[in-house]
Amino acid sequence: MSIGRRQFMSAAIASGAIAAHEQETPNPQPATPPPPPTRVARVEKLFQAPDVHPNALETADDGLWIGDQVSERVFRVDWKTGKLLHQVQTEAHNTSGLAVGGGYLWISCNGGVSNRRPARPTDKPIGEVLQADPKTGKTVKLWTLPWGNGIHGITYMQHSHTLWATALSINALAEIDPKDFRILHLIPIHGNRAHGLDWDNGAIWCLFAADRLVHKLDPKTGKVLEVVKIADRDPDPHGMCIHDGHMYYCDAGLTETSPSSAPGYICRFPLA
Repeated sequence: MSIGRRQFMSAAIASGAIAAHEQETPNPQPATPPPPPTRVARVEKLFQAPDVHPNALETADDGLWIGDQVSERVFRVDWKTGKLLHQVQTEAHNTSGLAVGGGYLWISCNGGVSNRRPARPTDKPIGEVLQADPKTGKTVKLWTLPWGNGIHGITYMQHSHTLWATALSINALAEIDPKDFRILHLIPIHGNRAHGLDWDNGAIWCLFAADRLVHKLDPKTGKVLEVVKIADRDPDPHGMCIHDGHMYYCDAGLTETSPSSAPGYICRFPLA
């Protein structure tokens, strides 16, 4: 065999051996990303809401806004003392979230009232968002939910003039154009009974009432950046908002109540 032929055969054998080795060696699996940092909230009970079943909170320049799940009244109170500053009666049904912005109240109506109060002509069995006058509570417009049904938290983004809401039937958070209720963006969420919703420093926070967890989320992808646990010893969480470095939440005293439930209370814990 000539030298050239021997070199060719040696190269072919070596190449075959390398290919066989590559076939036998499994492809390396991508590394599992580390879990997001998790901490337990240091909860402080502040004061009781003006009504018995607060289920929605919103931060505004003029105070803390509170929506009651049963009376369907909306209140504005002082952040430090809870002193009542303003109140309106609305035509909402099963108030489950509240946004303040663009000159209006935006109330998440989660459909039905579960026999918690006498029926009213404006009650409906389906979810919708009620747009109302913040001075009088008068209904301006009713919006159907573009994802079908199911809504709790809602918040107004001042810099973009858009609404964000929990789209329960599709397990997502939806950014909505308040002019026509088109969905502008969706991110997935993973938790039980997504409820309170608010923004802070470029991230969106979502409270999962049944899990007693709050997720800090990337608003572009839905990636969980941080998790905060609300301990079983603390009041039940429902509506939520963020103000001055603290996360505020309310205990409606309804829906899967725990032994530590404190109906009507507004609580808070440090955000950082």
